[in-house]
Amino acid sequence: MRILLSLLAVAAVAAVAVPAQAGHRPSELQRHADAIHALGIPGAQARLVSEGGRHQVATSGFGDLATRSPVPPDGRFRIASTGKAFVATVALQLVGEGRLRLDDTVEKWLPGVVRGNGNDGRRITVRQLLQHTSGIHDDFPDYTTEAEFLRHRFDLYTPEQLVARAMAHEPDFKPGKGWGYSSTGYMLVDMIIERVTGDSWWAEVDRRIVRPLGLTATSWPGLSPEVPRPHARGYQVFAPGRHFDVTEQVVVDPDAAITSTTRDLNTFFRALLGGRLLRPAQLAAMTRTVPVAADLAEIMPGARYGLGLFRRPLPCGGVYWGHPGGGAGYATDNGVTGDGRRSVALSVNGMLGNAPDDFIRQQHAADALVEGALCGEGATRPRRG
Repeated sequence: MRILLSLLAVAAVAAVAVPAQAGHRPSELQRHADAIHALGIPGAQARLVSEGGRHQVATSGFGDLATRSPVPPDGRFRIASTGKAFVATVALQLVGEGRLRLDDTVEKWLPGVVRGNGNDGRRITVRQLLQHTSGIHDDFPDYTTEAEFLRHRFDLYTPEQLVARAMAHEPDFKPGKGWGYSSTGYMLVDMIIERVTGDSWWAEVDRRIVRPLGLTATSWPGLSPEVPRPHARGYQVFAPGRHFDVTEQVVVDPDAAITSTTRDLNTFFRALLGGRLLRPAQLAAMTRTVPVAADLAEIMPGARYGLGLFRRPLPCGGVYWGHPGGGAGYATDNGVTGDGRRSVALSVNGMLGNAPDDFIRQQHAADALVEGALCGEGATRPRRG
């Protein structure tokens, strides 16, 4: 179930969709944003970038439930597991430079770190970490009540401490013999990037992706509990019918703490799939996919996973690429066509519930927005494959 929480993180507020302005027919993007808000999510913002580079923005609901202020259309948010696409890109750039190999073992770069209870870094490769086929179990601190959140929201953990928590568990399966979402695996990739380059993983993301692409609203807070302004407040449901403000907290998963905007995420994914960040061989490796676990396939029909990217089928033909994320008060989804010419990014600032049906309803509403935007008016028919 943790994969559902880490990818989608969605929970219930009674709310009414914000109507379109009088005399104007709402766009398809706006209708989908309103539908997401009407499910019971505090607020939503979405941005579509079409083939000609034209931006279309839709917001719905509230950025702050206390003041009933609207969602800022350029608001920042925690991107959660979408950060894995950034980390995978840096790792593959290092592969393209001949400084790292996908078939290198974890043990080669982090000797003795992945050991105990059946875990063995000598049998796990960098490719398996990036592909979620390593079998490494996740054991991140979590909050189940408001009291726990208030007591522990500023707790600090080192990556080594979090990896040690995972090593206290047996693997979920033997390396390469299954698929299981592992944020600990990506934390190990962060550590390998640091060992290869001699610099922090975020410094490499910033130098190789953020600054070259001009992602001026994308940053990493380190140990700060704040989200840069402007931003919607982030909410979590600990008890039915009550949205609790969880905006200020230290996010223990480093990649998940990255903050960005829908504009910057569109720019990143368009550059990535457009071939501006990776050499052809490394982009081909990134987009070579395997089946995901059955529980995730139920929520995301047709999904397959590459190296830091999901591949999803489009109802109008072809496929799209992206990486959803959710946690710490926010959830995001995104998609880009295989040629990088049409993309969409979505952020919501609350959650629908913790039951499987809640996750399915939330994801299907997000899918409708993403797929509608990528297949909408003016879209060229996506290529197959």
